[in-house]
Amino acid sequence: MFKTLRNAWSVPELRKKLLYTLLIVLLFRIGTAVPVPFLDPSALQQMLQSAEGAGNLLGYLDILSGGAFASATLFALSITPYITSSIVIQLLTVAIPALERMAKEGEDGRKKIQRITRYTTVGLALLQAFAYYTLLRNQYQAVAYTEGWTGVFAACVIISAFCGGAMLIVYLGERIDEHGIGNGISLLLFAGIVSRGYNAVKRLWDYFALGFMGENPELKYLILVPLIVVLFLALIIAIIIMTNAERRIPIQYAKRVVGRKMYGGNASYLPVKVNMSGVMPIIFASSLLAIPGTIAAFVNVNPTGFMARFLSIFNHNTPVYGVLYFLLILAFNYFYVAIQYNPIELSNNLRNSSGTIPGIRPGRPTSDFIARIISKITLIGGIILGLVAVLPIAVAGLTKMNISLGGTSIIIVVGVALDTFRQLESQMMMRHYKGFMD
Repeated sequence: MFKTLRNAWSVPELRKKLLYTLLIVLLFRIGTAVPVPFLDPSALQQMLQSAEGAGNLLGYLDILSGGAFASATLFALSITPYITSSIVIQLLTVAIPALERMAKEGEDGRKKIQRITRYTTVGLALLQAFAYYTLLRNQYQAVAYTEGWTGVFAACVIISAFCGGAMLIVYLGERIDEHGIGNGISLLLFAGIVSRGYNAVKRLWDYFALGFMGENPELKYLILVPLIVVLFLALIIAIIIMTNAERRIPIQYAKRVVGRKMYGGNASYLPVKVNMSGVMPIIFASSLLAIPGTIAAFVNVNPTGFMARFLSIFNHNTPVYGVLYFLLILAFNYFYVAIQYNPIELSNNLRNSSGTIPGIRPGRPTSDFIARIISKITLIGGIILGLVAVLPIAVAGLTKMNISLGGTSIIIVVGVALDTFRQLESQMMMRHYKGFMD
C-alpha cells in the first residue's frame, strides 16, 4: 500500500490528482465544522447519546456524516440523499423501460441518468431537511426560534442549509471524479467515517484504563479490549478476502476462419465476485430496521404501553434485532444481485461472441448453469456480509461495551481504500506501458 502511494507520488500527473483529492477532502471536513444557525448542538448531542437516538435513522446519519449531524453543521445530511436517490433511480431503471433504454445508450444515457439522479437528490434533500427540522423543533426543542415570522425565517435558513450542504457534497464528489483519484462520493463517505476513528480508539482506551485504575479496577477489560482489537483486525482481513474473492467460470471461444486467417479459439473466464452487491444490502437492512426507532422519535409513545414494548424489539442491542438484521441482509443481497445480473442476458452475450462454457450447451442450459452459480455465490456472500455486520453488535451485547465498531463502516472503509489503490495501480500501469511499437 505504502509502496503504491510512494510510486504514485513520484508521477507528476498523479501527484496533482492526489493533492486535488486531498484538497476536496479538506474542504469537506471544513464544511462539517460550519455551524447551521438557529440550532442548539447540545440538544442534538444529548438526543443522539440517548438510548432512543442510538438505534434510529438519526444515529445512522450521524455515523455517515462523520459526526456533522450531532454538531448541527452544514454537512449534517451528508450524502444520504444522494445514496437514496441513486438506489431509487437504479431500481426504477429495471422497472421502467424508458430508463432501461436510456441506461443502454452509452455515455449520453449515463449523463442523462446522472442528471435525473441529481434532480431526485434535490427533492429528497428538501424532504429530509424538512423532516429533520420538524423533529428537532417539536421533539427536542433544538431550534432557537419557532414562532412568528422569525420562526419561519429560521426554518427556511435551517432547511436551506441542510439541503445546500447535501448538494455541495455531491458537487465536491463529482469534482473528485473529474480531476482526482477514486470515486468522489465514496471517498467523502470514507473521510466522514474515518474521522470518527479517534473517538472509537479513545473509547477503547478508556475501557482499558478501567482495568488498572481506581479502587476497584475492572480486570475483565484488560482481556476484552485486546480481544476486540484482534477481532477488528481479523474483520478487516476477512473483508479484504471477501472483496477480492471470485468464482471464475471458464469460457472457451470457437475458432473462426476469416479469409486466410483463423481467429478465436482462446480460453477465458467469467468472474463472479463473492461480494457482488458491496455494502448495499447492509445499508438497505440498516435503513429498514431504523424506521421503527425513527417513528418512536417522531411521536410520543407511552413508555409502559404495547407500542413502546414493540419498538424496543428493534433496539440494536437486542438478539431479535441481530437475527432480523442478518436475515434482511441475506434477502437484500439476493434482491440486489437479481436486479444487477441477468443470466439470460449473459448467456446471449456469450452465444453472440461464439463463447461457450465447456460441457454446457449454449442457450437455456448455459443460463441455468450461470443462475445456479450466481445463486450459490450470492448465498455465500450474503452469509459473510451478515456475519460481518452482526458480529460487532453481538460483541457489544456480550461485553456490554459501546465500542462504535459497525460492520457497515468497516466494509465501506476497506472497500473504498481497496478501490482507490486499484485505480492508482491501473493509472500507473497505463503510464509505464510502452505500447506495441517498442
